[in-house]
Amino acid sequence: MSKHHEVVLHIENLSKDYQVGFLKKRTARALDHLSLDVRRGEIFGFLGPNGAGKTTTLKILMRLIFPTAGQACILGKALDDSAMRTRIGYLPENPYFYDYLSGRELLEYSAALFGIPKAAAHQRAAELLQLVGLDEERANRQMRKYSKGMLQRIGIAQALVNDPEIVFMDEPMSGLDPIGRREVRDLMLALREQRKTVFFSSHILSDVEAMCDRAAILSAGKLLRCGTVQELTGEEDAAFEVIAVGLNPETFAALSKALPYAAAIHLTPNGAHFILHDESRFADAIKAVQNLGGKVISINPKRASLEDLFAAAAPSSAVEASA
Repeated sequence: MSKHHEVVLHIENLSKDYQVGFLKKRTARALDHLSLDVRRGEIFGFLGPNGAGKTTTLKILMRLIFPTAGQACILGKALDDSAMRTRIGYLPENPYFYDYLSGRELLEYSAALFGIPKAAAHQRAAELLQLVGLDEERANRQMRKYSKGMLQRIGIAQALVNDPEIVFMDEPMSGLDPIGRREVRDLMLALREQRKTVFFSSHILSDVEAMCDRAAILSAGKLLRCGTVQELTGEEDAAFEVIAVGLNPETFAALSKALPYAAAIHLTPNGAHFILHDESRFADAIKAVQNLGGKVISINPKRASLEDLFAAAAPSSAVEASA
């Protein structure tokens, strides 16, 4: 396998059961035979509603909990390989650090855990603080005085302190304002340019669409779909969104009768909006609108958004053993 297509994360039939209930115990499955591969140098999005099993998966990969069944390997090594651990980074969903350390002290301490010499650790901390947008004053402030967004930034910095080959991030955009999210997005794209791999879970779907090479959608512990954003949102049956102007409520009823082949016809403040599933009907639809005194101003391909897929994945009741 070429370096470009090298699999750096392999998950095979991973399952996790929890015992829930107080007096009458029952088994709840948080993860159900999950299998997927992530390749070197890609940004991989891990999506799903609360209770889908995203955090459970990441905790298993980090050896914080252990699977009921199945296996996984990172960088070709088993999860219990200690040498492999020095080559990865991890940002938990709700990072917690010792309150009375400053951000700079945390990074230098984290670097020391990886055996980085003191002088190099000091330099690495300075580089990362600049990278995540924490200035000198905030870098030297005790973390008990940090906002949620600042804690998220320092958490991202500590995940990168060992210059990892693959970074795992659980909701890295959580607590960040739009500018902060943009900065984290730019950081992820920069990591990809360095041929590093980013595996992250997120509820902010616009960021996933903007950044990810591929993504997986999880629901109730099961993998629903995996592929590029285009593959995930592409529809087998082509659909086209038509926008017309110059129509009023009086002509709208006539338009509905003139377009029996159209779907989802809605009156808008300036005209009408409807869906066509047959390209051969374009000319008929344009003529029908013109006959009623209107004008078609737009015909665009319509595809499902990640929001549509995400909403469809949300079960009526989900296992809340994990996020």
